[in-house]
Amino acid sequence: MTYRFAFERLEVYQKAKALVRLVYGLTAAFPQKERYGLGAQLSRAVVSVASNIAEGSSRTSGKDQAHFSQMAYGSLMEVLCQLDVACELDYLSNDQLVRARESIEEIARMPTALRKTQGRKGEKP
Repeated sequence: MTYRFAFERLEVYQKAKALVRLVYGLTAAFPQKERYGLGAQLSRAVVSVASNIAEGSSRTSGKDQAHFSQMAYGSLMEVLCQLDVACELDYLSNDQLVRARESIEEIARMPTALRKTQGRKGEKP
């Protein structure tokens, strides 16, 4: 088995990656005209959630970890906003929005647990 970094073992990171897969699946069905618009913005924002979790977990100071947790949370809210707009534009069904929102809400409740995990002493990066 290959070495796994600490962030790869975090439940919040695993859920963020699942959200990436969900959002990419949803944006694949967007109209062609949105390939470089809302779809691309959503893709960047959802990848940013997982990326900030990973980067924050590698930081040694609590202040830096909190900063990246906040960045991940901000990107998560950006994803929710953009999915809501996509639903208003009829690019998504209400059921698709509800499914994504459930995932977003679950991840949004996890930053406190993430900060506690990041604060553990002696864990390998």
